[in-house]
Amino acid sequence: MRKIVFLLLALVVSFTSFSQKKIKKKKVKKPVLVSTASGLKYSIVQKGNGAQPQAGDLVNVHYVGRLTNDTIFDSSVERGQPFAFKLGVGQVIKGWDEIVALLHVGDKANVTIPPDLAYGSNPVGTIPANSTLLFEVELLDMIPAPKPAAVTKSMDTITTASGLKYIMLKKNPNGVLPQKGDKLTVHYSGFLTDGQLFDSSVERAKPFEFKIGASRVIKGWEEGFTYLRQGERAKFIIPHALAYGEKGMGIIPAKSDLIFDVELLLVTPRKAPKPYDIAGLEVKTTESGLKYIRVKENPNGPLVVPGNVVMAHYTGFLEDSTMFDSTVDLGKPFQFVIGKNQVIKGWEEAFLLMRIGEKYRIIIPPALAYGEKGKAPAIKPNSTLIFDVEIMSAFDPVKPKSDDHGGHDHSDPNHKH
Repeated sequence: MRKIVFLLLALVVSFTSFSQKKIKKKKVKKPVLVSTASGLKYSIVQKGNGAQPQAGDLVNVHYVGRLTNDTIFDSSVERGQPFAFKLGVGQVIKGWDEIVALLHVGDKANVTIPPDLAYGSNPVGTIPANSTLLFEVELLDMIPAPKPAAVTKSMDTITTASGLKYIMLKKNPNGVLPQKGDKLTVHYSGFLTDGQLFDSSVERAKPFEFKIGASRVIKGWEEGFTYLRQGERAKFIIPHALAYGEKGMGIIPAKSDLIFDVELLLVTPRKAPKPYDIAGLEVKTTESGLKYIRVKENPNGPLVVPGNVVMAHYTGFLEDSTMFDSTVDLGKPFQFVIGKNQVIKGWEEAFLLMRIGEKYRIIIPPALAYGEKGKAPAIKPNSTLIFDVEIMSAFDPVKPKSDDHGGHDHSDPNHKH
């Protein structure tokens, strides 16, 4: 019996000792308060194990901002939307550029930012002048700033007649070659000649889309991407005349040659515009042999007169219904001055019959088009041409134009339709 009692006592002592060890709290190190030379103070309250960002990197953070009286003046946490900015380029207050550069991905820090590293003597919103700001900051992730692609000795630099230079970084001979009007999906990083990054879709993790031939991008891009196939990467070296010219643009100085590392991700073929429905409509013929059909009338619209600057959309077809040119899917009307021999004779005659806002089908015999010579490669000699046209606007060039269409001159005096 005594043995049993002693055994029970031993078990109780052992269990008590184990329980005391189990519930003993682990000591937690108190965050160390660090003061920097600038006067910034911070402590790391949660340690991450990710990379440390560098100037130019895109960083993504969550934060809560307070005044010294504990009033919250801003919070990405409450919005449920992290804040992204480029580190070290002055997009945020000095205190933020400094503290985020000291963090690693996954770190959380409490930060005290003195007025001279915040908004100084200027009140901003609910933040009074000369305010010390308190922030809880968490560095969620980062995207390193793109660097110019390396070029090896085996890569040829090709110079075109315009002065554009390009270097193929990755070839894909079986890829689709873009055609005018195709939608291109691309990634790019743009650099000045000193290596400074000024723009990048890679950094934003969002490809850029545009229609080639629509004059929505700089000339160097319009030309350069005609040499690339889907899946290929290249370096474009673009002279300023094919970029932003004498004036520059934003952070791009005047007369800047530009370098782009580009990748053609996807070529989406243009969707050919549908021909006008002319069923049951009257076909009229002029003395010259021009035929026309009024598809949409606008009896109250002003007539086009010689000397007008005309903005028109058109789609051109051969007699076998092959489309050879169109402004419709590009979203860019064609501009010309009527009566100045800038377009073929059939256009000169037909547009003088029309009013602004009307749609016509024009059937132009060879003598009023490109005649016996044709226009290579699409238009053969002695071809009859069919155009579906719509007049968007027409105005006297000596008077200011009241709508948006006259803001840009897209005419080409050497291009006749």
